[in-house]
Amino acid sequence: MTSVLIVEDDAALARALAINLRARGFDVHLAGTGKGALGLVATAHPDVVVLDLGLPDLDGIEVLHGIRGWRPVPVLVLSARSTGEEKVAALDAGADDYVTKPFEMNELLARIRAAARRGRQSGPQPAAVVETAAFTVDLAAGQVRRDGEPVRLTPTEFHVLEVLARNVGRLVPRAQLLTDVWGPGYENQQHYLRVYLAQLRRKLEPDPAHPRHLVTEPGLGYRLDP
Repeated sequence: MTSVLIVEDDAALARALAINLRARGFDVHLAGTGKGALGLVATAHPDVVVLDLGLPDLDGIEVLHGIRGWRPVPVLVLSARSTGEEKVAALDAGADDYVTKPFEMNELLARIRAAARRGRQSGPQPAAVVETAAFTVDLAAGQVRRDGEPVRLTPTEFHVLEVLARNVGRLVPRAQLLTDVWGPGYENQQHYLRVYLAQLRRKLEPDPAHPRHLVTEPGLGYRLDP
């Protein structure tokens, strides 16, 4: 079943879209704010995001940048903003498609189906097992091993490591890592990351003071290097 996240602060329109999509076999999630959208992208892993640009807390372009910083999910912008400049700005920010309001429901559904197909064909999914020179993360089993022996992690430690492992080799921005693990509203709690990355390094890195795999990009975020 294709999963669609609708990010729309107009409750009536969001309900209408959800009813139409569910009637056609889609699994639908709803978010009325930008922060809520980023949280659901992190936890629900939708196949397609339908994004309104006029949100009450964040501009849709900010949300788009946030998604694109860490997820390759197709994003279809659905907006009343109809000037060429606004469309170009959204597409340059990483939108896959742009539909202006008012719109024909059948056309929107066709574009969502096309976006889902592109998403499935866009490339390999993250590996179920991520191996580094020092430790192995089995995402499916929820297990970590170092030198062949299991390593006991707390649920939060594993969740932090899981987010990094699912984006192995890529920078995960601090705000997104906080949102993914702790939820919306925690974007500024950067001390959480310092504490948990230090704990993970003590358990997993051969030399925790000079980490080779759990890498900090100063001022930006963190990366898991194999």
